[in-house]
Amino acid sequence: MKVTIKEVAQQANVSPSTVSRVLKDSHMISQATKDKVNEIINQLGYHPNEIARSLANQSSQTLGLVMPASVEDNFVNPFFTQFLLGVTQYLEVHDYSLLLSSAKNEEDELNQISRAINSKRVDGIILLTVREKDNNINYLLENNYPFVVVGTPAEKEKMLWVDNDNKKAMREVTENLILSGHKRIAFLGGSQKLQVTKSRLIGYKETLKKYGLEVDRNLILEVQFSEEEGYRATNDLLKKVKDIDAIITTDDLIAYGSMRAVKDNGYLIPQDISVTGFNNTILAQYLSPSLTSVEINAIELGCQAAKILLNHINDNKLKNNFHIVDTKLMMRDSTK
Repeated sequence: MKVTIKEVAQQANVSPSTVSRVLKDSHMISQATKDKVNEIINQLGYHPNEIARSLANQSSQTLGLVMPASVEDNFVNPFFTQFLLGVTQYLEVHDYSLLLSSAKNEEDELNQISRAINSKRVDGIILLTVREKDNNINYLLENNYPFVVVGTPAEKEKMLWVDNDNKKAMREVTENLILSGHKRIAFLGGSQKLQVTKSRLIGYKETLKKYGLEVDRNLILEVQFSEEEGYRATNDLLKKVKDIDAIITTDDLIAYGSMRAVKDNGYLIPQDISVTGFNNTILAQYLSPSLTSVEINAIELGCQAAKILLNHINDNKLKNNFHIVDTKLMMRDSTK
């Protein structure tokens, strides 16, 4: 038979409300009382009724995250698994859970977010992308619902957000290639509706202009975040343009496919064409040649997203409404 909070209170010779406060680690309860009650809880094997606690606190103790429709195979991309690890590690310490769902398209994303908040299943939402004219952001702002976005939104002062400095990171990648003697540098990125792609593309263009190199639209391709798309786009590019000496990609998965296409077209990496990735996935160092990539610290991004949102929900004072996570260019054998 399940042990009740009243039985714990009787054994510890305190009131049920005191036991409840101990479970919340209330500062109103002395450490001696906490120790005594926790000892009884362990002896009796008591487990609180989380649903009842949620109703009493008017809190679900859960955050919601909808995997974006813009990425075909979310769990194939190591960024998402690393990001989720960071989120869940932080939530676990703070007795929160994560409600995870995936969407078929952008309209479905909004429907799932709407259902989650209207059914009071979550206390806040984590958005993994920022788009132009983002319907998800607009909906959450209109409903005054707690949320955090991964990416830099257009109206940065109005909401919580975490991101890398993507312009700076891409400027470093492009500058490194230029200083190594590259002059015809292609750019393979995701949808330009995504703010992260736009920021990285700006960094690329700014650096080319800084060093007096042409921004050639024929060398800028929009692709899906997959190895197959990286291969297809690079294969098409190399058949049309013969003087490319470097390919920048905005995701390691794209880079994997790009490297394969470079080799299949008879070029050597990096002697003929250098290739770079982004996200520094675990396989990057084991490829042949190993892949130069940008470490974005996806686990830290997830941790900071959960932290800033929970602090907001719990009315903790925030020094800033955003957090920038550092990046690092990991130089390997795929570049000169």
